[in-house]
Amino acid sequence: MTAFAFYLKMGLIYVLSGIQILSGIIFCNENNEHKYFNEWSAGDSFSIADNTFVIEKDPNKDFVILNLSDIQLSDEDAHGNYGELAEATIDKLIKDTDPDLITLSGDNVYGWLGWIWLIDLLDSYEIPWAPVFGNHDGATSTYASWCAWQVDKKSDYAIFDFGPEDMGHGNYIITITENGKPIHQLYMMDTHKDATYEVNGYTYNGYDHLWDNQIEWYKWAVNGTTAENGSVVESTVIYHIPNVEYADAWYDAYDYWAQGFKPEYEGAFGYNREVVSSAPVHNGFFDVVKELGSTKNIISGHNHRNYSSIPYEGVWLHYAVKTGAGCYWDEDVNGGKLFTLSSDGKLAAENIFVDATQFGIDYSIPYPGYSE
Repeated sequence: MTAFAFYLKMGLIYVLSGIQILSGIIFCNENNEHKYFNEWSAGDSFSIADNTFVIEKDPNKDFVILNLSDIQLSDEDAHGNYGELAEATIDKLIKDTDPDLITLSGDNVYGWLGWIWLIDLLDSYEIPWAPVFGNHDGATSTYASWCAWQVDKKSDYAIFDFGPEDMGHGNYIITITENGKPIHQLYMMDTHKDATYEVNGYTYNGYDHLWDNQIEWYKWAVNGTTAENGSVVESTVIYHIPNVEYADAWYDAYDYWAQGFKPEYEGAFGYNREVVSSAPVHNGFFDVVKELGSTKNIISGHNHRNYSSIPYEGVWLHYAVKTGAGCYWDEDVNGGKLFTLSSDGKLAAENIFVDATQFGIDYSIPYPGYSE
């Protein structure tokens, strides 16, 4: 396809998608988005039925969760070569793993058409899917409230909620039950974008992470679940920007001289090819996780070239596997992360890599006419 033909195609797509784009702008924008959030306070009563999405697991088989991450395509990318590669990768992952739930750990797409493309693509599989937002979602031609509204109102298969107000977009809980009894929960949380920090008298900008009110909301839900169930329910937290303990774990667990993980980190796998890009401070969330004893797995994206899974102080810290070529990538780090949930509520993780060369797609450029 020539550059002229491609941009003509993009123009037609914008026209045909215009009603959906405009409806989102009208019905949900930064001035009226408050009506889509939930009212919440730490004194509210909690119930699994009222405050979480419930999915019933088939007791005769494991529950399979496929995590996609950092697809990160612009409008042009989504309808060009990068979009074609992402579609082929996702299609193979879904056909090979047959998931019961698809989760997305942020930096999903950039623009208006990108979100419409992604929602249509994932809905076509008729499988429940649940996203969190990353620092790039809604950061360019769109805004976060529009993206959240599209997922919430325009998808037939997305599991999503705006969540409590003043906590970002998309803080919600999925409870997986077996024979009506909760066996595992997924805490989907927004780690926002950037923040300003003061450390040792210096002020500088860095990546954001969970806010104090989100940590209180998490504590409220874990304690509420424990009280209702009569015992702690094992859980997983999914968000985009890794907590700083990811760096602590990597530097402590990996032996560069031996080119492998230290024996005391039994079961650790994968590798980190770039420095952990986290908030520069310990915000206290990891300590709360350890104290409450529910969350045994944290899943994050953000670093496209990292794909490690490390058991650290009783909690598995998982890097997602990047899906597709969007933004930046290593060609051999393309795919998803597979999580298998057994009836005892335990989660097992596996990296699933997809050979990008097998599809015969020219991904040397994201779309015709592209130039840096």
